[in-house]
Amino acid sequence: MKTRSGKIISSLFCLVLAGVLLGCATVPMTGRQQLTLIPNNELTAMSLQSYQQVLKGSRLSEDSKQVEWVRRVGNRLAQATENYLKDQGLSTSEYQWEFNLIQDDEQINAWCMPGGKVAVYTGILPIARDDDGLAVVMGHEIAHAIAKHGNERMSQQLIVQLGGVALSEALRKQPARTQELFMTSYGAGTQVGALLPYSRLHESEADRIGLIIMAMAGFDPRQAVPFWERMNQASGGQRPPEFLSTHPAPQSRIANINQHLPEALAIYNSRR
Repeated sequence: MKTRSGKIISSLFCLVLAGVLLGCATVPMTGRQQLTLIPNNELTAMSLQSYQQVLKGSRLSEDSKQVEWVRRVGNRLAQATENYLKDQGLSTSEYQWEFNLIQDDEQINAWCMPGGKVAVYTGILPIARDDDGLAVVMGHEIAHAIAKHGNERMSQQLIVQLGGVALSEALRKQPARTQELFMTSYGAGTQVGALLPYSRLHESEADRIGLIIMAMAGFDPRQAVPFWERMNQASGGQRPPEFLSTHPAPQSRIANINQHLPEALAIYNSRR
């Protein structure tokens, strides 16, 4: 009988082997190779259904000024994203952008699902403060979507936790578990375990891509550091050690942003 650690090692070996056999995708802007096993159309369909369920179970903001703010910033970022993808010869057909503001002052959060379905919670607006701050967080979440981080994480979890079955098969046999994995992959939960290093990698990669997206859209990328400093202050400085967190520690995140800021700033200045 295999031990738990033996099963994890075997699963991870299968993950690596699958990547070799099936080939890898390439992340836009960074060029990193990644494992994505799920067809875009399947993931986008699941995303739309999940997004509608979240909206149905949430209270949407009735503050017209705040809703307009979120959609105006979001649409600028979406246009810049599509322009970049088209310039690179990449398809944009899967993206049907939608931006909704959920009324929940306790939730300091935002996320973007495949196909460009974005939710922003009112709790993050005081931290965003202005267009540039809002562009930091929304650009970061859009970056997760165009880098297909959710597909990558979902692929990893299908292999490690569900034995590598296809998404359609997982939905048929274990719909509730598969839905849970999907929501975790798109920021609805935190998982500590074998997949954790990928999550930190995704966060750092999304920081870099998000900087570039906001710069292309005409937002000042220099506001990223103050935004993440405010995010850390909002948590009261209380956070788990970095090795137990799916997000980089504040010092690591700011160092990463400062490393890539010249690249984004050059783009920003060229568009002024």
